[in-house]
Amino acid sequence: MHDDNNTQSNNTRFEIAPSRRLFLQGLGAASVLPVLAACSTPTIGRAPAGRVVVVGGGFGGATAAKYIKRANPAVDVVLVEPSKRFHTCPMSNLVLAGERTLDSVSHGYDELQGTYGVRVVHALAEDVNPTARTVRLSTGTTLQYDRLLLSPGIDFRWNAIEGYDERAAELAPHAWRAGPQTTLLRRQLESIEDGGVFVLSVPPDPFRCPPGPYERASLIAHYFSRHKPRSKVLILDAKDNFSKQGLFQAAWKKLYGDRIEWVGLSKDGRVVRVDAARREVQTEFGTRHKAAVLNVVPPQKAGFIADRAGVTDPSGWVPVNPNTFESRLQKDIYVVGDATIAAPMPKSGFTANAQAKVAAAAIVASLEGSAPAQAIWVNTCYSLAAPDYGVTVAGVYRVENDKIITVPNSGGLSGATADDGIRRAEAAYAHGWYQAISQDTWGTPRPA
Repeated sequence: MHDDNNTQSNNTRFEIAPSRRLFLQGLGAASVLPVLAACSTPTIGRAPAGRVVVVGGGFGGATAAKYIKRANPAVDVVLVEPSKRFHTCPMSNLVLAGERTLDSVSHGYDELQGTYGVRVVHALAEDVNPTARTVRLSTGTTLQYDRLLLSPGIDFRWNAIEGYDERAAELAPHAWRAGPQTTLLRRQLESIEDGGVFVLSVPPDPFRCPPGPYERASLIAHYFSRHKPRSKVLILDAKDNFSKQGLFQAAWKKLYGDRIEWVGLSKDGRVVRVDAARREVQTEFGTRHKAAVLNVVPPQKAGFIADRAGVTDPSGWVPVNPNTFESRLQKDIYVVGDATIAAPMPKSGFTANAQAKVAAAAIVASLEGSAPAQAIWVNTCYSLAAPDYGVTVAGVYRVENDKIITVPNSGGLSGATADDGIRRAEAAYAHGWYQAISQDTWGTPRPA
């Protein structure tokens, strides 16, 4: 279904020179579309150019709202997001490791409102009527739209693993949405007795941020090595291959010795039952594992508003027109980010930001009655095996025969034999990327 879990054996290897990395970073943080018009702030109200309602204020939704206004300030853009501050999953693993604060990965909407004239409504979008072209909010308000863009992120398939539901997540957190769950898991890690085992259950593909679990395991092992030196990390995985596998496993051996153990699917790594109260899991062939801290990342699907809008297929994800990200199932509804079926592009903040720019240009073109530009995207995915040890995978994508494809001979992995200086540089690039993409999406981020 997804081939975003690339391993070292099936990717071009490359050493990452600073000039190449800065180019990729700049291309990702800047628009991948034709140059957009300079912005001005219009009078609030329904504009003759049309109204676009955007649901979701993360990397996809906030970017789309901003770039629609940049392309045509006369369009009335309403962004619907329940939270006044958005916490990002990127860099949240450093929060778990005690290297950043949760506040440093949170972002507000002042720039979107004050500079670009986006109207931000803090409410939950509860329903969509594609025929009437309306969105109903938790406040009781109904918004009319000419075009609708959804960036709903993910929801969890509760009880897809027996015993793991919303109540269980308060005892064995997933922390796969940054915010209160991040704080809960961090507190559990702080309270673990030295010698306790952190057990991480990883779902099958597709899911948000394919390298995320392995970065998390790495940074928690880093925390243990400094504060709880007898504690270990056990990864129970529903797959036999994972993103950047060779790079991660080499880093684990170099940095942590036997502190991290990974058990793949063929070695009985798939968790099928959870007892959150006992912090115990059972794998497919009956093996039981007891954890001092249990972190379960459950199987996922598109955020619920995608279902309500009628844009999901039986897989639970959203099929889209690859050149515009308009829904294949509902006219004039566009969907970007983790909720979409967009393989080989991974489900990441970087691709959500890039997809949003393509969708924004397509929406503006549609309102103006013109054809959309040809889409092309870049994704660079940084991961930290330690705060000063980074690894990277990059890809370039375009549309061919109505499908998204990886451009041949583009992208690849960090060099397998890179020295410590390159790994430190990769880590610095990761922080630079986060600063750049956060500023591109919401405005200047808070310091770490």
